[in-house]
Amino acid sequence: MSLLGCVLGGAVGDGLGAPIEFSSIDTIRHLHGPSGVVDLPSLEITDDTQMVLFTLEGLLLARQHGVDPRLTVRAAYGRWLHTQGGPPVASDGWLMADQRLHSRRAPGHTCITALKHNEKNNSKGCGGVMRAAPVAVWSPDVREVFSLAADTARMTHHHPSGYLSAGALAVIVQALLAGSDLVSAVAVARAELVRWEGHEEQTSLLDKVMSLGPLTPEEIESELGGGWVGEEALAIGLHAALVGTDFADAVRIAVNHSGDSDSTGSICGNILGARDGVDVIPDAWLAVLELRDEMERLVLSW
Repeated sequence: MSLLGCVLGGAVGDGLGAPIEFSSIDTIRHLHGPSGVVDLPSLEITDDTQMVLFTLEGLLLARQHGVDPRLTVRAAYGRWLHTQGGPPVASDGWLMADQRLHSRRAPGHTCITALKHNEKNNSKGCGGVMRAAPVAVWSPDVREVFSLAADTARMTHHHPSGYLSAGALAVIVQALLAGSDLVSAVAVARAELVRWEGHEEQTSLLDKVMSLGPLTPEEIESELGGGWVGEEALAIGLHAALVGTDFADAVRIAVNHSGDSDSTGSICGNILGARDGVDVIPDAWLAVLELRDEMERLVLSW
């Protein structure tokens, strides 16, 4: 059980899936072989991990100053927006000073426009759930964690499946960090999920995942979708975590499909890293993981 494992595991999954995010499984196999991407010489993070780090920074500042974490996480997202070319903001925190985080790594259109213009939308894209895992450490209370994760996702994604998926992931991670097995952790998240209006899409897909065995990449697409929206991204990441023989196998399952490979890889890595700790992540991947030092700094600050 490890917050560091959760963050590093998610970043590894993000980096492994990043080069194939917009590719079909046929293209992936053509370029990388019949097993798809199995390894890379370097693991460069995307906006998924960038926003995970800014989420954690916001939570840290809330705890340090004794204020509502919704305020500090929203301010942290403003700083992330600035690193992506957005307007100048106050320099609370320290992540914004790291120039490595000023690289644009295909940031989600919804995240950019929602933060820039504070506009209401009906998006259920996976940009909310892919950054939600750190909220797990805010509190031991299930409802508090679910609500906070949903609220932070709702800062950019206003469809229930866009923010309830975030609540569910945060509670799954919370339960794993507390020592639960994965099946029990999902059950805890589901029990809270069904209390929320608009939960039906996420609940249905969550139940489906728990009933399925191993799937081919083609079956992942036909049964669970591409992962572009919140409920699908959580489902695919969870499926891979459930059926993988070890961390590396699970993350490879999570990224090698026709869809949002970096986000589904990130979610899978969050889950297994939280449950099993840093030691299950291959050393060769950690050695080439971009911004590993910043991730460790943030977690050690918690």
